[in-house]
Amino acid sequence: MNQKIHDFDVIVIGGGHAGIEAAHAAAQLGSKTLLITLDPQKIGLMPCNPAIGGVGKGHIVYEISALGGLMPRLCTKTYLQARMLNTKKGSAVQGLRLQIDKFAYSALSQEKLKKLPNLTIHGDTVEDILLDDSGHVCGVKTSTTTFSSPTAILTTGTFLNGICHIGEKNFSAGRRDEQAVTGLSLFLNKSGLQLGRLKTGTPARLLRSSLDFSKMEYQEPDQLNYLFEFYPHKSHSSHACYITHTNEKTHQIIKDNLHRSAMYNGNISSVGPRYCPSIEDKINRFATKLSHHVFVEPEGADSDEIYPNGISTSLPLDIQEQYIRTIAGFENAIITKAGYAVEYDFVYPNQLHHTLEVISIAGLFLAGQINGTTGYEEAAGQGIIAGINAHQKAAKKEPFILDRNESYIGVMIDDLVSMSIDEPYRMFTSRAERRLLLRQDNAFMRLTEKAYNLGMIEEQLYTDFLTEKKIIIDTLAQLRAQNSSTDLLRLFGQDEYDKTKLAEYIGTPLSERTLQVIHSEIRYEPYITREKQEIKKTEHFKSMTIPDDFNYTEIPGLSKELQQKLTKHRPQTIAHAALIPGMTPAAISLLIFRIKQLKKGIL
Repeated sequence: MNQKIHDFDVIVIGGGHAGIEAAHAAAQLGSKTLLITLDPQKIGLMPCNPAIGGVGKGHIVYEISALGGLMPRLCTKTYLQARMLNTKKGSAVQGLRLQIDKFAYSALSQEKLKKLPNLTIHGDTVEDILLDDSGHVCGVKTSTTTFSSPTAILTTGTFLNGICHIGEKNFSAGRRDEQAVTGLSLFLNKSGLQLGRLKTGTPARLLRSSLDFSKMEYQEPDQLNYLFEFYPHKSHSSHACYITHTNEKTHQIIKDNLHRSAMYNGNISSVGPRYCPSIEDKINRFATKLSHHVFVEPEGADSDEIYPNGISTSLPLDIQEQYIRTIAGFENAIITKAGYAVEYDFVYPNQLHHTLEVISIAGLFLAGQINGTTGYEEAAGQGIIAGINAHQKAAKKEPFILDRNESYIGVMIDDLVSMSIDEPYRMFTSRAERRLLLRQDNAFMRLTEKAYNLGMIEEQLYTDFLTEKKIIIDTLAQLRAQNSSTDLLRLFGQDEYDKTKLAEYIGTPLSERTLQVIHSEIRYEPYITREKQEIKKTEHFKSMTIPDDFNYTEIPGLSKELQQKLTKHRPQTIAHAALIPGMTPAAISLLIFRIKQLKKGIL
């Protein structure tokens, strides 16, 4: 076979949501970028739920938008329904969720990437990563060609040694009807990286015309003036979503056939997502629960396939048909595609820098499910950071790292590299200690300046952002000069946000997002002040090292649960200890006090 050598600055392997953002970011910043994927016609495919956003996940998409990423723009052009979740709660825990036309999304992502300067798309299988004598990435080898580059980004999703399971049957595949990738797992193993196995799954797809929607609950869309992008956009939901429920008959069929599920017959031994379990896992774990929600979602504007969100499965097709037809509205359901589970290799992410570069292999970056995460949004958030940092490395510039106190993307990456994972990682607002500072409404205030300094966003958007930022700062200053904090809280600190009342009080016409940011800053001011003080305290002590032989069981006042967690994880610093789930400011204070005593020789 005739081998050719081509030079690039950044090579991205994989065309999923992490790969799209990585390639877009690197090319946008000026790197000569190559995107290699098995099938260029499947770039941007949504193999699972046809939706983007939600609580926590939506925060990541807003941050991708503020950083100049592609996902939010694709969403605006391809959504079918818009809903803002948690509207009865404060702005810090609300979440925009868009139902997406998955076919239009994939087509548009391909169109956008093809038009992008500095980006080449190549359909092929990557067999090996090439290293120079110093162990630094110098290129990749595909089935037909060798490409040279000082950086490579692996965004392989579920394809690394992927195995799909439907009941007692299993076969090698990265996802439905697509081949698995084996060579890259061999390279990673050979390089000494610790790999593990994870599992995810998807439900059967149903023929729309075979369903009775009159027996289901209609989900009302929201009329919104902004989606994920900076500029306003009046939402126009065009397709309906519904909710139905499983029942005791459904559950009995599944219980009677658990032995035929790949999850329970021994075929699957890997860990699945705790917060998005299969229907058989739900029924086994929550045995006393008599029903579970099923969200009935369209897959595309012109598609006659429905995605029944909530009944992911690896049961045989005949059992899938039996239990699905016990659900209200699904009595005559026709399955167009069987549900299945997929197992795949991942790399334990504590082997990465915060840039997502592999510690032991200079120039190699990992993003998406290969790092043990689950979800399009988490993958895209990692992809944009990996793409930026691969460019920065190739251009010999400073790395770009987001702190966990300034972004959800920073929270996610810090969690992954500091604590690693023992199950697929999913973003929740509860993972952020400073979520009052990390709201959807202030994502642009937090990150747009950074994106502009990198070169990720255009001049006009930055100019418009600066105008909005000045209005917010000036209006808040004026309100605080005219009113005490107590008066402002009394006027605008109620649970539900009343934009009309705030607008009338200010008197000057302002955009809806500007009003939202101003309201949030007023309402949460005492808590925001406290959080900023906590950040300063943590910053002061975060580099304090914890002795390797530190005995956590001898700290008075520390709960047994936290003693056990600290003993298990053995954090190296106070900053790492603070990341352990369940750690409180009080527990951190006890830990700091004890270490100080040890260093002074008091103990």
